[in-house]
Amino acid sequence: MERYLSDPPDGGYGCVVVTSAFFIMGLTAAVFKNFGLFFLEIQSHYDVLNSTTSWVTSTTIAVFHLGAPLASALSMHLSQRTVIMVGGLLAASGMIIASLGLSLPWMYLSVGVLQGLGISFSWIPANSMVSHYFRRWRPIAYAIASSGECVFAMGFSPFFQWLIDNYSWQGALLIIGGLQLNLCVCGALMKPFPVAQTSIQDKPVLEESRTSKKGTFQWSLLQRPELLLYIVFAILAAAGFFIPPLFLVPYASSLGMEQYWAASVLSVLALADLLGRLACGWLANLRLVRNLQLLTMVVTAQGVVLLLLPIAQSYWSILVFASFYGFLFGCVVAIHVTIIVDIVGLEGFDSALGLFMLLRSSGGFVGPPAAGWLVDWTHDFSASFYLSGLCLVLSGVFVVLVDRLMEKKKLKLPDSRTETTDHPVLKADRPDV
Repeated sequence: MERYLSDPPDGGYGCVVVTSAFFIMGLTAAVFKNFGLFFLEIQSHYDVLNSTTSWVTSTTIAVFHLGAPLASALSMHLSQRTVIMVGGLLAASGMIIASLGLSLPWMYLSVGVLQGLGISFSWIPANSMVSHYFRRWRPIAYAIASSGECVFAMGFSPFFQWLIDNYSWQGALLIIGGLQLNLCVCGALMKPFPVAQTSIQDKPVLEESRTSKKGTFQWSLLQRPELLLYIVFAILAAAGFFIPPLFLVPYASSLGMEQYWAASVLSVLALADLLGRLACGWLANLRLVRNLQLLTMVVTAQGVVLLLLPIAQSYWSILVFASFYGFLFGCVVAIHVTIIVDIVGLEGFDSALGLFMLLRSSGGFVGPPAAGWLVDWTHDFSASFYLSGLCLVLSGVFVVLVDRLMEKKKLKLPDSRTETTDHPVLKADRPDV
């Protein structure tokens, strides 16, 4: 048996872990968020359709989600530190190979597979490490770590455009690959939290902690209708989520805006995303409404904003819609994973999260190419936002259905989920003995 030698420090070396996680989020998710800046460059270089170019991003999204269970399993058998460092090498090698501009299939392999797997191997263990080092201040620690994605995204937008203008898109990818090698440094700083491993003679043996799941993977959770409906929501939401960052810059450029002005839209979107995460996290803690009700409101509003976005024909109007979209996107991100605990409880959370990530990848894989096909067919980037908005509004319907099922279950078993729902953190932090 293994147990923690002490409670999580809620500080100390945990501050180093959070700082490292902050940079990991920036060097993975923020890089991917700004990859739309390369869309027109890659399309022009290979002389292909929008839908064909979109498969590069779709492959990255799919591999990121599909690699999540593998990243968790490797963290159990090796360590989070090792997996993050491997992820850094994979991500950097993907960008460096892509910079060679060999062919479009090589782009699918390098940016799609290698970059996607590198992001997964870095992102998943980094979040796990923050959980190991914090208990009381865990929400704040997570907020600080995840804000790295938004902070870096704001800076990367003009920086990447400057790199493209001065070194071409291939030179820019090479430099970004070099930057992502710093993921290895961030991984090296992730010192595993010590646990005591009890031997046969009941003498404590000091070991490094690794995330472990007691028991087997609970595939039977797929028999729960509320989880299945929530996964359908995730698939539709994923199909809509990744379309706007990919097509916002091309849409602004098609209206005659200069590249730097178009790229600045992504920086504003990232700032609004950060504010949305903090605001919705705080609002969820107030418990004024159920989390599922809050999610329904923000995801539906997000869809409506995207459906109205094509009426924006100037820089400032696009900026307003992008700000609303970014804020609401941050709201969704802040609560959509924690709701899984409300649905299946802590005992099934790890398995449910794996199923959630695995199955929602289909939405992220299909969404951008479908939007690209619509743009090719209509010769209008507005079509991509209509598709994205429709997917998000439809996903909100399934959240309502989940909420109804959960309320009916609470009426039948009013006291069965009280401790799990109200005090998930306290139960999760009880050490194994």
